[in-house]
Amino acid sequence: MNAPTPAALLEPMMMSGFGNEFASEALPGALPVGRNSPQRVAYGLYAEQLSGTAFTAPRSDNRRTWVYRIRPAAVHGAFKPTASPLIAASFDAVATPPSQIRWNPTPAPTQPTDFVQGLITMGGNGSAQDQHGCAIHVYSANRSMTERFFYNADGELLIVPQQGTLLIRTELGVLRIEPQEIVVIPRGVRFQVHCPELQHEGGALEFFRGYVCENFGSPLRLPDLGPIGSNGLANPRDFLTPVAAYDDREGEFTLTAKFLGALWDAPIGHSPLDVVAWHGNHVPYKYDLRRFNTIGSISFDHPDPSIFLVLQSITDTPGVDAIDFVIFPPRILAMQDTFRPPWFHRNIASEFMGLVHGAYDAKAEGFLPGGASLHNCMTGHGPDAETFSKASAADTSVAHHIRDTMAFMFETRLPIRLTPWALTTPTLQAHYADCWQGLKKHFTTS
Repeated sequence: MNAPTPAALLEPMMMSGFGNEFASEALPGALPVGRNSPQRVAYGLYAEQLSGTAFTAPRSDNRRTWVYRIRPAAVHGAFKPTASPLIAASFDAVATPPSQIRWNPTPAPTQPTDFVQGLITMGGNGSAQDQHGCAIHVYSANRSMTERFFYNADGELLIVPQQGTLLIRTELGVLRIEPQEIVVIPRGVRFQVHCPELQHEGGALEFFRGYVCENFGSPLRLPDLGPIGSNGLANPRDFLTPVAAYDDREGEFTLTAKFLGALWDAPIGHSPLDVVAWHGNHVPYKYDLRRFNTIGSISFDHPDPSIFLVLQSITDTPGVDAIDFVIFPPRILAMQDTFRPPWFHRNIASEFMGLVHGAYDAKAEGFLPGGASLHNCMTGHGPDAETFSKASAADTSVAHHIRDTMAFMFETRLPIRLTPWALTTPTLQAHYADCWQGLKKHFTTS
């Protein structure tokens, strides 16, 4: 008989759909009916609105949530700056070379480190102040957030775990996310990150690790499908949002804010995750990448990698995104007389790539789970010499199944400028470009 699953690892209750107007209450009658701000809220709660877009944004784009909480969010002490040497507020400290760049996985922390303390900025573009662009971080942590709560005023957070299941407690409910799933925490939502699998909590992991894309611009959304039709890629029903679950605790806690690129700490005498009921669409959500319905060619060639698009942050220019979140999941390659791996290419966009699981089909060696690569604007890249050799000789009359993989890409329309840490860390691979040096000249006029 199998041992029972710890309660912390069980899937919390969730609601299905993307961009929905959700409503949830943890106590019956806590959610006002027919109005947002009654004179007196049930259970002695406070009404409060959290706005993720301008009040006058078009209805289709407007993001806001009404919360009914035990104390207003204004109840905390004064914020004071806290040390955050590995989180970058700007991206011009050093010159970024146009070279192909790749990193080994981030190692385990050597000191007790929670999710916020374990964030390291790799690079980015734009600015939080101007509300465009992004920052790209990795995290490596070895303890859960117990006395600290966190929110990001600079942008929404797309978190991609690579090692360790996360239990994320937010103002609006609890989400459980394992590797090969993602979670999006909207701008301003307060939360904690726990890892039930850590050894000191009775688990088996020494540390947990992953990637974060911090989106300063318009909230992430599902792409339109165009000629694909009404189904395919990431389907709305597979996105899950938590139900209300309040935390009524008092104590000596810390509320950490990320504001204009820096971290600030304020004392708070209670848990800010004290929302008893809420309704709206400015909400956290999770998605299982293994449910992505991959589209591909069944004749010859293969379409652009935009067919792997999960989420996008759009701009004022039609068809040009600020951020694309793209994945390369298990799939079947059936194209005949076609070079099946990604072709050699140079892009106007910049590509930061990570590997959650398995191997990436265009780089069999050197690109490890937990590692990353960067190919900036107009930097040439593509399959390494060994992959090119195998793919050029492969029998394309039979389909090829790519089974054991889950790679992803944060793609941006602006160059990604690297931080000093990213350019000096021991995880930086000194000879990444050597993987293309074995590509020989085959040209002949006969």
